[in-house]
Amino acid sequence: MRIRVENLTKRFGSFAAVDNVSFEVEDGSLVALLGPSGSGKSTLLRILAGLESSDSGSVWFDDEAATDLHARVRGVGFVFQHYALFRHLTVAQNIGFGLSVRGVDKDVIARKVKELLALTGLSGLEERFPSQLSGGQRQRVALARALAPEPKLLLLDEPFGAVDAKVREELRQWLRRLHDEVGVTSIFVTHDQEEAFAVADKVLVFHRGKVEQNGAPMDILDRPETEFVARFVGEVNVFPAKIAGDVASTGALSARISGNVPVGPAHLVIRAYDLKLWREDPGIATVQRVVTFGDRVRVQAEVDGAGPIVAFFPRRSSLLRGIEPGCRAQIEVTTARAYPAAGSSQLPAAIPG
Repeated sequence: MRIRVENLTKRFGSFAAVDNVSFEVEDGSLVALLGPSGSGKSTLLRILAGLESSDSGSVWFDDEAATDLHARVRGVGFVFQHYALFRHLTVAQNIGFGLSVRGVDKDVIARKVKELLALTGLSGLEERFPSQLSGGQRQRVALARALAPEPKLLLLDEPFGAVDAKVREELRQWLRRLHDEVGVTSIFVTHDQEEAFAVADKVLVFHRGKVEQNGAPMDILDRPETEFVARFVGEVNVFPAKIAGDVASTGALSARISGNVPVGPAHLVIRAYDLKLWREDPGIATVQRVVTFGDRVRVQAEVDGAGPIVAFFPRRSSLLRGIEPGCRAQIEVTTARAYPAAGSSQLPAAIPG
C-alpha cells in the first residue's frame, strides 16, 4: 500500500499536535517517524490507523480516500508500545484473536498461527501465557497478532520502548529482517535516532507538529536542513560564529561551511566525528577529559575563546597518541554546517553540501 498524507492538522485545544503535515510513503517501504516526545508522531500514527480523527487535511491509501474510513475497514495492523496482549489467552490464541473475531475457519487460523510462530521465532511457545514470556517475546507476539489478518499497512508505536537495551538492539535487527521477508508497508514511531537509522528506509524528523526533514537516513545525518535536525541527530558541537565568505570562525576555531551560507548572526554546528584533534603545542585547545566507550574514545577539550568541544575517535586512532587531560591540542574541522541565528537570513550554498 502507498500512503499519501496531505495538509493534515490535529489540535487539542490551542495545541497543534499535528500542524499541516504532508508526506508520502512508498509501497513496501519501512519508514520511521523520529522526534522528541510531544512532537506529534504518535498522534499522526493514530490518525493513520483511524483511532483518531483529524481536524483538516486528507489521508490516501493508494488512490482511495481513507480520511473518513472506520478503523475496521482500513486494513491496518497496529502494534502498541506496551504489547496490549490478552493475559488470559495463550500465545497462539493471542496471535489468532483478530482472525477468530472475524469468523475465520479454525483450521485456517491454526495454519496461519503456526506460520507466524515460525516467522517470529516463537515456535514451541504457543501454549504459554504472556506472563511466562520475556519482554522481547511479548513484543514478537504483538507483532505476529498484528500480521495475522494480513494488513496492507503496519503501524508500530514505540515498538521497543518497553524492553532493555540489549533486547532492543536484537529486536531492531529482527524487525528489519522480518520486514524484508513480509514486505508490508510499515511506519514506526521512535525517539531513538539509532533505532530509526538502523531500521528505516526513510526517516521523517518531527518537531512541534511539523516535519522538519524527510529523507534517507544518511541524507538526514550528513545534510541536516535545519539547526534542530542537526542538533537532534547525533552528538554535535554548536558555537555562535562569524561568517566571512564560506568560512565560519569562533574564537581560535575556524571551519569551511558545507551547504547554505547564512548572512548575519549564525550558529556553527560540527558533529563530534567530523573533527581531527591531535597533540600539539601551542595548538588552539586544552584537553579536559578522555573517556573510552568500548571501541570509541570521547575527547573533551576547551577551545581558546570559543568554549568546550567534543570529538569522537576510534579507540586505536593514531591521533590519540599523547592525548591526555591538560595537554594542548590542534583541531581541524573536516565538515561543518552553519545555520542562521534568530533574525538572520540564509543564502544559497557557496559549495556543495
